[in-house]
Amino acid sequence: MTTVTEKEHVEDQRPAELFRVGVRVPPFWPEEPEIWFAQVEGQFAISGITSDTTKFNYVIGQLDHQFSKEVKDIIISPPATDKYEKLKLELIKRLSASHDKKVKQLLMHEELGERRPSQFLRHLQSLAGPTVPEEFVKTIWTSRLPRNIQTVIAAQPTSSLEVLADLADKIQDIATPTPQVAAAQAGPGSTMDAMAREIAELRKQLQNLSSQLNSQDRRSRSTQRRDRSRSMTRSVSNYRRFPECYYHFKFGSNARNCIKPCDFEPESRDSSPRRIPGKSRDPGKNSENSRGGQ
Repeated sequence: MTTVTEKEHVEDQRPAELFRVGVRVPPFWPEEPEIWFAQVEGQFAISGITSDTTKFNYVIGQLDHQFSKEVKDIIISPPATDKYEKLKLELIKRLSASHDKKVKQLLMHEELGERRPSQFLRHLQSLAGPTVPEEFVKTIWTSRLPRNIQTVIAAQPTSSLEVLADLADKIQDIATPTPQVAAAQAGPGSTMDAMAREIAELRKQLQNLSSQLNSQDRRSRSTQRRDRSRSMTRSVSNYRRFPECYYHFKFGSNARNCIKPCDFEPESRDSSPRRIPGKSRDPGKNSENSRGGQ
């Protein structure tokens, strides 16, 4: 009677070609090695393959060179027994560690952007998968939130991520500015930069306009001073030539108007009209009769 041990020994001695019939091993799935091994073991079961060596050889035959390097030591020097199980456990372990490292690096470059805090958390959880610790995801998520939200989150150390995400959404809704203010607070190269450039241009134009107005005002004041100076010169000159104004010169005491400066002195009853000597405007007018009415 053949024992189980003898039967396995005989199976290990069979040509490998006998077990290739009907085995459909799917392409290796490095992101989910556990699922891949479960699929492969299902094919082994369908094909009736139980040999440890055969399983081992099937698996290493499906590995690309980059994944073969992860278990190079086992491929070159496999253990005497349980080669397949050793290869399976180490490949899952090492690829998971490498994958987690890459995922963590990827997560560290993610930013909140225009997403709500809860949306950003779900995005990080999707990238992380089940292998990355939740505490690491929480640390990345919290560090990307605005400072005012971080302060509130830090005060809730025992709350779950779902509760914190809902709380963060509510804080963001309260603190979100109006559309007009939000437009003015856009980031680099956006509306704020355009507004700053426009303000600078307006300031420049105002300075130029102010300079032009000041220049025109100075020219106007200078012209006014020259005009006043010429007017005063003419007035003084006329005054020096004719001490009496036109009306007193022409009508004497009967004048009803007077233009200053005028040195006319009204004549007394017992004396003839007195005038300050000056050049007569009309020497031919010597009698009172020659003075016409006003």
